[in-house]
Amino acid sequence: MPEVRLVGDNVETGIYSYEEAMRIAESQGLDLVEITAKADPPVCRVIDYQKFLYQQKKREKERKANAAKIVVKEIRFGPQTDDHDFNFKLNHAKEFLKEGYKVKAYVFFKGRSILFKDQGETLLARFAHELEELGKPEQLPQIEGKRMIITIAPKKGKA
Repeated sequence: MPEVRLVGDNVETGIYSYEEAMRIAESQGLDLVEITAKADPPVCRVIDYQKFLYQQKKREKERKANAAKIVVKEIRFGPQTDDHDFNFKLNHAKEFLKEGYKVKAYVFFKGRSILFKDQGETLLARFAHELEELGKPEQLPQIEGKRMIITIAPKKGKA
């Protein structure tokens, strides 16, 4: 690497020999860091590398903190859930969707109640239909082991 393009604060931008660029960086008590190796000549910057790494970590941490955290609320039904319990749980689901949470509703089959899969599917379809104005189902009811599950995401305008 005989020559490099030097950039940075308190440095006159230009093309210098590698040794000259190192001397400039050392005279300022900073590091010479290669930014673009594919350029001709390679681009180097005079910076405090430890400070640069610290700021990069800080930005990454801030970005993660600002990322949307998806909360999933679960509602459990039995295959023979009656209307009162259904409506009670439906009202909770409406509140969760209004607050912007996803709702994961499932019918739990105990013992031989697995024979009533059609009742569970009907129950979850009714549940999704009742919540149509607040959220939309992410997939059709599907069975996983002893559970039949449906996930409902809040609609963007309502949350």
